[in-house]
Amino acid sequence: MALLPSPTSSLCHHRAAPFSPAAASAQARPRRGTLRVTAAGARSSPTAAPIEARPAAVGRRRCECFDLHQQMVPYAEAYAWQKSIVKRRIGFLDSSGDHSDTLIALQHPPVYTLGSDSNEDYLHFNKEDAPFEVHQIDRGGEVTYHGPGQLVMYPILNLRYHKEDVRWYFRSLEEVIIRALKSAFSIKASRVEGLTGVWVGDQKVAALGIHGSRMIVYHGLALNVTTDLTPFQMIDPCGIKDRGVGSIKQILQKESQGRETDDILLMDIAYDCMVKEFAKLFQLDLDTSPDCNFQEIRKLQR
Repeated sequence: MALLPSPTSSLCHHRAAPFSPAAASAQARPRRGTLRVTAAGARSSPTAAPIEARPAAVGRRRCECFDLHQQMVPYAEAYAWQKSIVKRRIGFLDSSGDHSDTLIALQHPPVYTLGSDSNEDYLHFNKEDAPFEVHQIDRGGEVTYHGPGQLVMYPILNLRYHKEDVRWYFRSLEEVIIRALKSAFSIKASRVEGLTGVWVGDQKVAALGIHGSRMIVYHGLALNVTTDLTPFQMIDPCGIKDRGVGSIKQILQKESQGRETDDILLMDIAYDCMVKEFAKLFQLDLDTSPDCNFQEIRKLQR
């Protein structure tokens, strides 16, 4: 059973041929509506065993999915939204009422975020005169940038129903990204020993950062799809000075000698395959709203 009525779902299984914007465009159709632990770039220990999906015998858990991947949602509002969901979920724990996980996919207007222990030495500007909004938040790790063209996914999972192991969770999120890049774009991505995130060569294409409370984890991952990478020059992303930042669009253009790409299509394909791999690895049944509108969601939550 397909997890999403995706116009590009076949691309997620096609691994032999390189990504072709023209071929993908022919298949695409318009969409409907559409534990502070560590963070992106933080030092981490290597994985000893391959990442595997939660055993199927456990059964598939429901996951409400808010598809806003083509919408710009202000960071402060998305952060408050996550916190409200986490608060509600924690309230269910003692009554065994926590019956589903949550996945939010969106984009942010330009913003810098700093983990709770961030070092401002990694900022190349005066925080009081910043080029974009700056938010200090409760995830671990250092500074990063979010902006248009970056697919941000916020899973809010109760690890009691998956595996009560935060390192496993980090490695699983990385695995979702690695598999999606390979299946959708034939891009070979990997981990770097001692670092968190996903890399293509020495360029970081995806950052991770989470916080947790009573094994309910939130925040998540940011994948550079068509992102303008210039704002990263104003910081040492994740406190890393000796490696660069890359995007799917940049990698594809380099491999195709500068051929133009359809930015909206790239984002759609990235979202479709990321969600597909996420649901597969975490053994989740996604319940996606076909006409998801952030402003309407916020009204219902007030």
